[in-house]
Formats: sequence, C-alpha cells, structure tokens
Amino acid sequence: MAKNWIPDRGDIIWINHDPQRGREMRDRHPMLVLSPINFNQGTGIVIGLPMTTAEYNITNPFAVAFKNNNGTVSYVLTHQPKSFDWRERGASQHACKKAPPEVLVKACHMLNKIIELAA
Repeated sequence: MAKNWIPDRGDIIWINHDPQRGREMRDRHPMLVLSPINFNQGTGIVIGLPMTTAEYNITNPFAVAFKNNNGTVSYVLTHQPKSFDWRERGASQHACKKAPPEVLVKACHMLNKIIELAA
C-alpha cells in the first residue's frame, strides 16, 4: 500500500469490522467504498458496504453478486452500510482494487431502495 493511499468511491478495500454485534459482519473483510476521496481524506471516515464470498448470499435479495478478477463470486451486502475510521482500522487496498462500475451503480440503487435517500 502506498504511504499516501486514500480510499476512493468504487474502491474495494480490506477493513476490520470488529467489534461486531448480533448479525453484523465481523473480522477483516472487503468493503465497497461509497464515499468520495475528499470526504475520506478530510474526515478519516469511510462509508461503504461490506463484501463476502459466502455462497448462501446467492439467495439474499440485498446482495449484489459479481465475479471478481480472480474468478471468485463476491457479494456486496447492500443492507449493511457501515462507516469506519479507515486509518484506525488498518484499511488497505484489496487485490481487486475497484468494483466494476455497474456493480457500484447497482449497489447504490439497492441501498437507496432500502433507505430512500433519493426519489
């Protein structure tokens, strides 16, 4: 990871989700970054959606599935938006680097259906 690296919208990063409670995701997992670089740099916070390769998400109506660059199917969990202090949680670039643009668009659309921020 570059010393001056800052996560940006559409990036896929590794981040530690602990501590967790209940059905929240735990441990170190990939995350699709939704917040733009200027927000992430200025606040030290990143807003995003956790990702997993757990196959049971194939039937999850809130998961956006896509094949990442190593051929594995990943699921973006649109029903679990998170905000984290990315520096304190040791965020780093994921090998995939960026989500395909259509995955970011679909994930944002699904999140909007859940929380209805925009018409």
